Amino acid sequence: MSNLSINIEDVFEFATQDQVFGLETVVEQNLKALHAGTGKGSNYLGWLSLPSSTSDEELESIEKVAADLQNKSDVVVVVGIGGSYLGAKAVVDALNHSFANDLATGFPKIIFAGHNICEEYHSELLELLDGKSYSIIVISKSGTTTEPAIAFRLLKQHLEAKVGKQEAANRIVAITDSSKGALRQLATQEGYKTFTIPHDVGGRYSVLTPVGLLPIAVAGFNIKMLVKGAADAEKATGVDIPFADNLACLYAAARNALYTNGYRVEIMVNYTPKLHFLTEWWKQLYGESEGKENKGLFPAGVDFTTDLHSLGQYIQEGERMIFETVLSVDKARRKIEIPYDSENLDELNYIAGKRLSDVNRMAQLGTTLAHLDGKVPNINIQIPEISEYWLGYLIYFFEKACAISGYTLDVNPFDQPGVEAYKKNMFALLGKKGYEEQGKLLREILGADN
Repeated sequence: MSNLSINIEDVFEFATQDQVFGLETVVEQNLKALHAGTGKGSNYLGWLSLPSSTSDEELESIEKVAADLQNKSDVVVVVGIGGSYLGAKAVVDALNHSFANDLATGFPKIIFAGHNICEEYHSELLELLDGKSYSIIVISKSGTTTEPAIAFRLLKQHLEAKVGKQEAANRIVAITDSSKGALRQLATQEGYKTFTIPHDVGGRYSVLTPVGLLPIAVAGFNIKMLVKGAADAEKATGVDIPFADNLACLYAAARNALYTNGYRVEIMVNYTPKLHFLTEWWKQLYGESEGKENKGLFPAGVDFTTDLHSLGQYIQEGERMIFETVLSVDKARRKIEIPYDSENLDELNYIAGKRLSDVNRMAQLGTTLAHLDGKVPNINIQIPEISEYWLGYLIYFFEKACAISGYTLDVNPFDQPGVEAYKKNMFALLGKKGYEEQGKLLREILGADN
């Protein structure tokens, strides 16, 4: 194969072809609304033309800063949460050597912080950094999001104590709002290098901005090819592409038809651990975009064949509310064959001489057949290989399909009002100014000991 492909044939037993293609009119209307900017959340559509509008000069400025960080650092700590870290981690993990942190790759190790509030994690991170030459990329539009703000305060003080305030400022890059917010103010005050998060691009759609591109470039990967793949996907899913040829429309229609027929959970399946964090990024993209107004598929993920020995039993014979979207990779980047063994105690000689990728492919086909027999619908998305180009293509494809799908559900796929609920309670319980009454009420609910 030479392109991304999607196969929805194994949906039609569970949502008929007439049902899927019956969504053609509404899906095409939603695609047009997306491009015309007439749908919900239209002030957050900057990602839509981002790949084609990103210039080589912009990418070269990112590469220049990345090279500077590479020269200074054994480790680069990327501070962010949600879309401010998942996209970069997805691409870096997919392209990197599986054991990159244990090998000398010639590039800094990329470590993430600020995506949790775990005391042990951040304490152990600082312990590790005691013996490392490191730099920081801090990502936040506001600079006040609790998790990354705590992590950056810890890391900033640690770095300044280690190398001095001036040198620390030379080792910190802030990716933030163009003009406002606490992080922008601090970056101006301290003289940090900065990149801008476009005001019309939400966090989970931001991997193709400096938010994702700078960490990916620091890790040594070709961000120009990443953006080129996304730009080609932008063309391939454009408003001028008919429904039957527009793979983003087909994916959105198939998953919505299944949802209408009672399937409530979509499992993203991969057959290589390199794609684990791509699934994590996809989970945020779809969960945060569609899970509103008591609507939306629940996005989950499994790594096969590993999880066939845990969740496989439930998928095969549990409640019939699940469908699978299988992400397949046509060509492996490395080659290893199963050796012949004269004793054959493990009875594997019948596959001696076969590549592991061939065995993995048969495991995928066998699993798909078993799950279809167990009444689990299946969508298959296939890319030629794991590379910068195809990851960029895939990222844009999923973003476009997500926006279309959200409009098909009649929700705003670009906001996340439910995320604020836990924050308000946390602020109240911690005693933040302005939350005193709510804090008093919550402590009464929880009991005096809390």
